[in-house]
Amino acid sequence: MWSQPPRKRFGQHFLVDSGVIDAIVRAIDPKPGDRIVEIGPGRGALTEPLRASGAHLTLIELDRDLAAHWRKVGGIDVVQADVLRVDFARLAPGQPLRVVGNLPYNISTPILFHLLDAVPHVVDQHVMLQKEVVDRIAAAPGGRDYGRLSVMLQWRYAIERLFDVPAAAFDPPPRVTSAVVRMTPLAAPPAVDAALLSQIVAVSFSQRRKLLRHTLGRWLADAGHSAAIDLQRRAEEVTVDEYVALARQVSQLSHRT
Repeated sequence: MWSQPPRKRFGQHFLVDSGVIDAIVRAIDPKPGDRIVEIGPGRGALTEPLRASGAHLTLIELDRDLAAHWRKVGGIDVVQADVLRVDFARLAPGQPLRVVGNLPYNISTPILFHLLDAVPHVVDQHVMLQKEVVDRIAAAPGGRDYGRLSVMLQWRYAIERLFDVPAAAFDPPPRVTSAVVRMTPLAAPPAVDAALLSQIVAVSFSQRRKLLRHTLGRWLADAGHSAAIDLQRRAEEVTVDEYVALARQVSQLSHRT
């Protein structure tokens, strides 16, 4: 049925292990009437069982040949586009979305940041990523995996690492181990200026081996602000709550001046 070989420029690695497929579908637990958006359906390893559940499926597929195939399948909406250009809010007309997918590893981090804009419209996300990326998403403060991705995602989601997936589960096998993660938007995330928080976190981790007084401290001084946290630490030692609290303080001071 599938004569087209995987295309390297799209980072295509098709999931073929039935045991892994079943485990992912069980984790998603799709229900009739769910509005599910699948990123990169490929040959349909997840698409077919999700469709069989009675969920309403929207597929985002960049490969025009694969998109053309899925348009011929009844009961599925297909968006042929770069996922980074898709407005997920427009895919949720009055009903929240469930996002699933085996994300292209070469752009997985940009996709995760792009999905942050859609969080108010999302029930949950079940995605497969390179294991190292999942390590970073779920990392606690104090370790080398903890970084900008950890802070920005943990600020908005409850992160649950589910299981690892070996390279042999794909065709062709990638050169890395993969992992599946569940990301559930927090019902009441700390209110903060997202752009400001992102800027503070980016500055803090810009030279992560240096103490914060050399990076964040200088940025705060240039902006005319004093530090509300101990700058004699490295960025990886600061918790998500502390970054949020600092962003709030900077925002309040900015509005007073």
